[in-house]
Amino acid sequence: MRYPHNNNWLAWIVSAICIFAVQITMAEEEAAERLARPTQAQVRWQDDELGMFIHFGIETWQDKETDEEPVMDNLKLFNPSNVDTDQWVSVAESMGAKYIVLVAKHHGGFCLWQTDTTEYSIKNTPYKNGKGDIVAELAESCRNKGMKLGIYISPADYSQKTGGGGKSNKAEVQEKYSKIYRQQWTELLSQYGQMMEVWFDGSTVVKMDDIIEKHAPHAMVFQSPQATIRWVGNEEGYAPYPAWNAVNSEDPVVLAGHSTARHGDPDGDRWLPNEVDARIRSTWFWNSWGEDTLKSVDKLMDMYYNSVGHSSVLLLNIAPDKSGRMPQADVQRAAAFGAEVKRRFDKSIAETSGKGALVELRLDKPTVIDHVVTMEDITGGERVREYAVEGLIDGSWQKINEGTAIGHKKIDRFEPVRVSKVRLQVIKSIGNPLIRKFAVYHAAATPTAKDHQQQPAGYKTAWTWSPDSVTNQWKTVDIDLSPTIPEPRQYELVFKSTKGNIEIASVVLVLQGIEMPGFAESIDQPNTVNINITATPSMKKGS
Repeated sequence: MRYPHNNNWLAWIVSAICIFAVQITMAEEEAAERLARPTQAQVRWQDDELGMFIHFGIETWQDKETDEEPVMDNLKLFNPSNVDTDQWVSVAESMGAKYIVLVAKHHGGFCLWQTDTTEYSIKNTPYKNGKGDIVAELAESCRNKGMKLGIYISPADYSQKTGGGGKSNKAEVQEKYSKIYRQQWTELLSQYGQMMEVWFDGSTVVKMDDIIEKHAPHAMVFQSPQATIRWVGNEEGYAPYPAWNAVNSEDPVVLAGHSTARHGDPDGDRWLPNEVDARIRSTWFWNSWGEDTLKSVDKLMDMYYNSVGHSSVLLLNIAPDKSGRMPQADVQRAAAFGAEVKRRFDKSIAETSGKGALVELRLDKPTVIDHVVTMEDITGGERVREYAVEGLIDGSWQKINEGTAIGHKKIDRFEPVRVSKVRLQVIKSIGNPLIRKFAVYHAAATPTAKDHQQQPAGYKTAWTWSPDSVTNQWKTVDIDLSPTIPEPRQYELVFKSTKGNIEIASVVLVLQGIEMPGFAESIDQPNTVNINITATPSMKKGS
């Protein structure tokens, strides 16, 4: 190699190294620019972090989770004596919820508003002599208190003979119901004010994109091909970790609108964050025996760590009783939960923000901490892939926690340590990390042995098929999974053989006699199928 003249060879090498480094940096930033990014509405929704779900209907009087046999005689049951939607909103406020999602129609088909689509509605109940409208009452309470409101209308409608996704095997039934379902959404989205979230439980086969675009263009859409948020995959209050915010838009399950946390892909091209729906009791609707199942504050906090603390949004259900008010025990528990979240995280000891692989936070003096909350600026995409939290302890840097995804928010909890500095060390990232918040806390709430246990992964093994023999001929097998699937979540169907190998051609899930394409999918594990059971409530008492 010949060096430049004038003894300037060292400067030339340094210059070449700098050019090379700039080229690498530019390539990394180009990769970061290709990451999925949220819309402004998605950013606002993720900042909400906590919402309240409300189930209230015929089921409240039936001690059931679903109005399985919707007949007109059921309507005489619905006659609450003291509906107090102001109280509902106050309960949401007390636990720190920023929005409410009301179930305006569950699977049985009973409608809580004055609809022109069906006689199976509040207009034929004793409540206010048929003039009541729960949606209108709650919408007014939300407006008065500045609470955001969302609406759930089940695509399944047993009163209209349709199953999951609003699907029917009969063309004439499908055509009739599609018109009804579209009108129901048009009524609610056009007559009750702005809705911030629309819920299609189990996705929908009914065309809805034009109605959403016209009446709720900025609303979050739960499931459906137009989804902007997705179901986490269980109803236990846990997002698996890591719970990446992006998905692959070409994934058939994503296109069908029923992807879950399992489909998260950090390099995906569509931003689709997780909503974690869960219950403060063991059931969605109030019932006469459920008070003993009310979750403790510790359990609710555990759910909070594993949902909000895993970059997801927690939607916690609290149900009114037959009077139309939320029970006092539930009210007090919700307030205690909200107070505990506020106690632990309302004010940090210190916090900062920054860009790059190292963000350091200097404390005024050596201080005991037991929590670190980290947030990425997700408007730049989810860039962090691996990180460590380190503390300066007795003059040396020591690792106190580590992880992979950060996303909107990652809460790290650990045994108390006394530190004078804390730093975030980003080990792997796509492009330059953008850290919106890096904060430390002393919440006096340290992890227990139970906290260190593996949390639910979002699926369970539902059934294992082990035939005694395998032939070279294709065989169709009908498997009744109902005894082993008590509630909505993801399950694994495992095919094994004691003799020979098995090849699976296809698996189709049938719910209530209706084929549900896309709800059963092969996964990377050999001869294993993921079964996504959604919009089918648990019928098991105390589950």
